[in-house]
Amino acid sequence: MRVLALDYGRVSTGAAVSDPTGTVVRPLDEIGHAAAEAGISRIRKLVQAERAELVIVGMPLSLNGEAGAQARETAELLKVLAESLDPIPTISWDERFTSKIAAVKGRGSDASEHSLAACCLLEDYLGSAEHARRSGSTGEAGDPGDERGE
Repeated sequence: MRVLALDYGRVSTGAAVSDPTGTVVRPLDEIGHAAAEAGISRIRKLVQAERAELVIVGMPLSLNGEAGAQARETAELLKVLAESLDPIPTISWDERFTSKIAAVKGRGSDASEHSLAACCLLEDYLGSAEHARRSGSTGEAGDPGDERGE
């Protein structure tokens, strides 16, 4: 299942996509003003061009799990994307620490820090039980979703 991840910011939104096996993640160009109509249109085009089957949007919760102003704004974007991208599912995913991890992992990278944060978000999602449930893969040897073919 190819997944598109977005690390939303008012001015600049990072983007990343997985390969169909969910093994490789690569950063994409940032999307300017993603909540504006032009940004939504760009995201729609990205979903089509990358053949994404799921879109995840990083939810910026506080360390204690509470939703602040940025999380509420992200939730509004999520609603708009869910309508705009239907029937492609759009979900939120906890993005705590992705920017800090991206800053460390991305030293020397040409990709933007926002898109590297989207990569970290996507890697976290791909390693989760939620991804295994949605993709129908248990990740175990011999599973049809297991590319090792063991």
